[in-house]
This record gives sequence, structure tokens and C-alpha cells, in this order.
Amino acid sequence: MEFGLFFLLGGCISILSGFFGVGGGFILTPILMLIGFSPIEAITTSLLFTIGTSISGITAHFRLKNILWKEGLILGLSGMGATQIARPFVLFLENRGWDEVAIPIFYIILLSYFAVTMFKQGKKQQANEQSSESSPSVIQMILIGLFAGFISTTLGVGGGFIIVPLSIAFLRIMPKKAVGTSLFAVLLIVSVGFLSYAFTVTIDYRIGLLLVAGGLIGSQFGARLTRFFENKEISMMLGCLYIATLTSVALKLFNLSYVGLTLIGLFVLFFFIRAIMKMRMAKSKVTDN
Repeated sequence: MEFGLFFLLGGCISILSGFFGVGGGFILTPILMLIGFSPIEAITTSLLFTIGTSISGITAHFRLKNILWKEGLILGLSGMGATQIARPFVLFLENRGWDEVAIPIFYIILLSYFAVTMFKQGKKQQANEQSSESSPSVIQMILIGLFAGFISTTLGVGGGFIIVPLSIAFLRIMPKKAVGTSLFAVLLIVSVGFLSYAFTVTIDYRIGLLLVAGGLIGSQFGARLTRFFENKEISMMLGCLYIATLTSVALKLFNLSYVGLTLIGLFVLFFFIRAIMKMRMAKSKVTDN
């Protein structure tokens, strides 16, 4: 029963991962900490999970032509370099006993910023749908990749929850393209990040593989769901997801883990209800025509 729940958890998170292009790790890591994993165990398990979901999500977004390969390569390679700086930092926090507080606080600060960024982006009018075809600054891409790689290995996330909003806000890449490009960059980053921990951190690989197995199914479906949503709505919903996640992490600091899990569950329920409504609306339009 317990293993079945991890499989289901992997599937649900990977649907969100494929939809938002965030790798899934920034959702999974806090959930694992909420249910009792130590921060470094949660980080390593989450990185393993993100490798699987990223591969699956990339195949779906490749068919949808949502991946900007050059931009993704620059973001990914610069992020890979930053992972080697982050790992000693995390081990330093763990050795000092600061990881239980420091890592959740990092989450709260970052998610607060990106939630505001996505809400602002979602309110803007889509005056120029062709902005995704412009050439983003290479320097900006390198800086975003470095930042994403450092945070990826520090917090056990794919880096997509950083790459997606920054690609939209600063590189002027449209949300659907930012999602697909992010997953490609995330795969490069998390592969190096996971290997940097795998030889020194002991994790339950059965749980990790169950999460990945569920994830391989869900991320394909999540990527396809982007066809039913406007770019503006994707940005707004991503902002809501950030709010739900950061609030759950903050509640953990006050020993209210179950309240945090409930909050994330409510967002997931809202997301699936909204997705079902969108698919029914699209089907009814096809029928009417």
C-alpha cells in the first residue's frame, strides 16, 4: 500500500512537471520532508525522480515543438557547472545541523519571488505572440543557468521552477516554449547533481524508482495538457503552485506538516478539475464544428 502511494505521488507530480516544465523536484522535495525524509535524503531522491520525469517530458514537448535546443543547451551546461559548487555547501549545512531550517527558508524566499513574477507575467496582455522567436541574451542565459544549477543541487529541484519564470520574464520566451526548453536544461543539470550525491548519500532506491515509474506515465499527459490552456493562464497557475508550495514549507517550520500537505493536495485537486473542464470545453467545440 505504501509503495502504491509513492507510485501515485510520482504520477501526480509528473503531470504538474510536464505541464509547467518545472521538473517536479520543487514539489517533491518539500513533500518528502513533510512526510519525514531528512533534507539531504529528500534532495537526492528528488533529483533521481526529476531525471526520469524530465526525459519523459522532453519526448512529449519534442513532438509539440516546444524545445529551443540552443537556449536549453546553454542553460543546461552553465547549470551543470554550478552543481559542483552547491554540493559542498549542502554538506556544510548538514554537518552543522542547519539544513532542517536553512533549506526550507531558501525555499520560502525563492518561491515568494517567483510567485510574484508569475502573477505579474500572467496579468500582462499577450501583445506579441512571436516574442519567443527573438534571440535571448547569451549572458543572461548563462547567469540563469548558473543560478538554476546552484539552487537545483542545494534544494533537490530540477531548476525548472527557476528557469521557466526567468526565461519568460527576462529572455522573453513564451511560456509553452519556456516549459519545453526548461525540461531539456533540467535533464542536464539534475543528472550531474544526482551523481554528485549518489556515491555518498544513502537513499531508498525502491521508493525512488516507484516515484520515477509513476512519473514516466504522468509527464507525457502533463505536456499534452498545455494545448488546452492559454499562455497567460499557465503563468497564473504556476504562480498559484508556488504560493501553495511555499506556504506548506513555512507550515513545516511550525510543525504543521499535515496542514501543508493538505494545502498542496487542494491545489492539485483544483488543477485536475480545471484541466478536465478545459478538455471537455475543447471536445465540445470540436463536436459543434
